[in-house]
Amino acid sequence: MTMFHFLNCAILTFGPHAVYYSATPLSEYDTLGTSIKTAVVYLITALIKLVCLATFLKVSESDSFDPYQELLKALIGFIDVAGLYFALTQLTHRNISQNHKFQAVGLGWAFADAVLHRLAPLWVGARGLEFTWDYILQGLEANANLVLCISLAALGSLMWLRKNKPKTLIPIIYACAGIVATMPSITSYLRRSMGWHFPEVVGFEIFTSLVMAFISWQLFSACQRPST
Repeated sequence: MTMFHFLNCAILTFGPHAVYYSATPLSEYDTLGTSIKTAVVYLITALIKLVCLATFLKVSESDSFDPYQELLKALIGFIDVAGLYFALTQLTHRNISQNHKFQAVGLGWAFADAVLHRLAPLWVGARGLEFTWDYILQGLEANANLVLCISLAALGSLMWLRKNKPKTLIPIIYACAGIVATMPSITSYLRRSMGWHFPEVVGFEIFTSLVMAFISWQLFSACQRPST
């Protein structure tokens, strides 16, 4: 029963990444190499973030919300944006369109994040004798993060790769990218300052990911229309 629960949670956590790859044109254009290289970039970025967090943040004795600490975390979190910039603009990609490129980059980024932050807790905790909803919620959180990563990659491709985008949309693109990039600090505020429980935070992340995906899709479609 415990192994069955672990397998269910693992499929919920990592399965959507495989489904997204196989159900979209990404598999037809053989973009797996782009996703793998992006995952490597994510691991390097995560290591840099870890060093910065250990250097500049102090260990808090309480679980209360510290604005100064969270501001530092948010600033350090923008290292992810730099990593995405490198993955989108500096990695060598096969002859794939911008549409497929940002999806492959976002997918690789989200999968690396899921493996790094959720595989070990699943392996240790989901095989426990006592059933808990926490790991199912972690799987749902990983799905929301997948949508957010692809949305951020789409916004990044508009910022850095799309040259002829409408000027009226530029502030909206940057504002949406800023919201997605600071999601960890937003959820931290909801947990520590507002007292939200884990299911409420996951629900907020799922809702926000769907909203940002819709906005990113609309922005991407608007930027692809020929200018008049």
